Amino acid sequence: MKTVSVNNINISNNLPFTLIAGPCVLESAEHAFFMAENLVKITKELNIPLIYKSSFDKANRSSLQGKRGIGLKESLKVFQDIKTKFNIPVITDVHESYQCAEVATVVDVLQIPAFLCRQTDLLIAAGKTGKAINVKKGQFLAPWEMGNITSKIESTGNKNIMLCERGSSFGYNNLVVDMTGLPIMAQTGYPIVFDATHAVQKPGGLGNKTGGNREFAPVLAKAALAIGVASIFMEVHQDPDNAPSDGPNMLKLTDLKPILAHLKKLDALTKSNS
Repeated sequence: MKTVSVNNINISNNLPFTLIAGPCVLESAEHAFFMAENLVKITKELNIPLIYKSSFDKANRSSLQGKRGIGLKESLKVFQDIKTKFNIPVITDVHESYQCAEVATVVDVLQIPAFLCRQTDLLIAAGKTGKAINVKKGQFLAPWEMGNITSKIESTGNKNIMLCERGSSFGYNNLVVDMTGLPIMAQTGYPIVFDATHAVQKPGGLGNKTGGNREFAPVLAKAALAIGVASIFMEVHQDPDNAPSDGPNMLKLTDLKPILAHLKKLDALTKSNS
């Protein structure tokens, strides 16, 4: 069983889970600092390792009118300030091969979006940075196909790989999670991340934007931890109903602490019996 180290955090399927959390898109420096401060406070109280997540650019919005973020240059400054101020690692998406090297100068984990998980040039460029890579399984991909993706990254000599489940397309504007995919992907030996909030999306379900059912995110997170995973991914916002991206499936910040406290107990029980 492989372990991926991100700064002082060890991530493995047999270790206590690491939380990847933050708002969907980087809205401003002020908002990012507010969210990071609150997430650090909650996770420190619960003794849960935290990797701060936000996207500098949402390049796959449902419509042209969707807000995309504050851009790469400005976001890297914000990410660096968050790392310095709160002493936590950060993760963000990369969409183009040329972005990888620049993002890796600051960011600790590069995330490959689900729609791009088979893009060979992007995977290789990310792998060449030597950074940890979190690859989201495409909504169209079988879990056993993720071995082909890890092979592409491994070809660069980089084995700091995490594989992320975020649901599979089920008809139109709907996702389901096949929980058997988690142990199947875990056969690679790599840490498995479960994306609880994107798994409850309704892609394009509101016509020109994505819908979702945030109330089911904790339910799916419990199921994943009962199976045994290395990390839980949750997008969180203080006012998700008015957030610029992924509001319907993001968790409310005020609800997060009791959810995490319950998840931690379940994770400990699962791994005590493994």
